[in-house]
Amino acid sequence: MMQIKLNKHKLTFFSLLFSFLMPLCAEKIIFSANRMTGRAGNTNTTTTLSGNAYIKTDTMEIQAEDVELSGDDYRYIKATGSISGKNLETHMDFTCDSLEYDRNTKIALLKGNVKLDDKDNDVRAEAQIIEYNQDTEIAVLQIQIKLTQKENVCSGSYAVYYKNSQLLELSGNAQVKQKDDVFRAQNITLNMDTQDITLGGNVKGKVTDTKESKPEPKTTESEPESKDPETENQTTEFEMKKTEVKDGE
Repeated sequence: MMQIKLNKHKLTFFSLLFSFLMPLCAEKIIFSANRMTGRAGNTNTTTTLSGNAYIKTDTMEIQAEDVELSGDDYRYIKATGSISGKNLETHMDFTCDSLEYDRNTKIALLKGNVKLDDKDNDVRAEAQIIEYNQDTEIAVLQIQIKLTQKENVCSGSYAVYYKNSQLLELSGNAQVKQKDDVFRAQNITLNMDTQDITLGGNVKGKVTDTKESKPEPKTTESEPESKDPETENQTTEFEMKKTEVKDGE
């Protein structure tokens, strides 16, 4: 480990790797980059990493083109350019255009073509803005939302994903597709464990009922054997105003 005590001079390093133990947070932070400018070792300063920047804390790993560290004991992390990373505790991988992370509150704000992958539950989310709270394991999604899980494809203007309870709340032209079935409403709640859906406000949808046709009995021995039962699909469309429907009721 390299210790740096120069607090009053501007430092520039190439191909560097530093590791610090922050007494306030009791958390190690490791970073590397092609170039660094700023003051190292000061508790309240700004340090900029440029080119193949890499940051690792006890709970977060981030790679980006540029990273800025600031605040007491490098509390705030800002990253831009080809960002990819992972939460080492909750097993959430992500990519985005820009990132802001508070090491004290454990809240990450991801912006621009955001993709979030919950490895534990096989849930994939896309949006333009996602705020993720590492402690509560709750993600808030905004703008151009798409979330997939099993056979569910979900969309809306605003969504809240609860990782621990496996619940998804959608609002603003919310829609959930399950194979051929489509559910639309102003607000939708999806239980990803039970697959129950609750719809509220301007409810619309299309449900396909799959039935098997029974083979006709033979009338004579000379007649050919009946074919395998065929599947018939019956589509039902529905529309309701200011009401709630729970799938399966």
